[in-house]
Amino acid sequence: MNTAPDLTMPTAIAATDQAKTPAAPRIKLLSHGFCIDHPDPELGEQLMANTLGITDREAMHGILRQLVRASVSGGSPDEVNLAFMISMVKSIRPRDCVEAMLVAQMVSVHVMAMRCAHHLANADDLVQHDSAARALGRLARTFPAQIEALNRYRSHGEPAITVQNVSVADGGKAIVGNVTQHASVIVSEKNPASAARNAPKAAGSRRRRDSAEAKRDAQA
Repeated sequence: MNTAPDLTMPTAIAATDQAKTPAAPRIKLLSHGFCIDHPDPELGEQLMANTLGITDREAMHGILRQLVRASVSGGSPDEVNLAFMISMVKSIRPRDCVEAMLVAQMVSVHVMAMRCAHHLANADDLVQHDSAARALGRLARTFPAQIEALNRYRSHGEPAITVQNVSVADGGKAIVGNVTQHASVIVSEKNPASAARNAPKAAGSRRRRDSAEAKRDAQA
């Protein structure tokens, strides 16, 4: 007989390519707020700080409060939804406060996008359909922009440079970047056959020019 999984118990998925790390503690929602659900409060805070990539205690609780508010479902915070969000934060591995804030926004945008997708699927009229579709579109465009911002921040704003199909003639120099003076660089064409056809024509032209110069020299 199949049984439904117990959603109140934390789960961990083993990854073969990552070092095993302790699972992030869950957040227990209370009538007056929340607390980190761990038998050792000090260790629980340390594990949560590691999950969020934050060393400051007040910053950690601030991020958690924001995630709790973003997890609202049906008018109140949802522990299962919150556990999912914290799990996603842990998987992205923020490394400082800036990354922690950006990653918290990313998981919140994802949750809201899925919420809009649910509203879109259950729209009763055209007005609800259009409203949910516009919101989903904006959130869907925001998420990849956040990923790009995170990657740019982690690479310290240095753009990647890709050089393709470049060959340098004997004695020449290849320069990558803004070039203001002539450099002896030959860039291969996309169509090798076209380059091969042009090569004999150039060689024949040089031979005719050299022959004409030799005749003039002889007449002189």
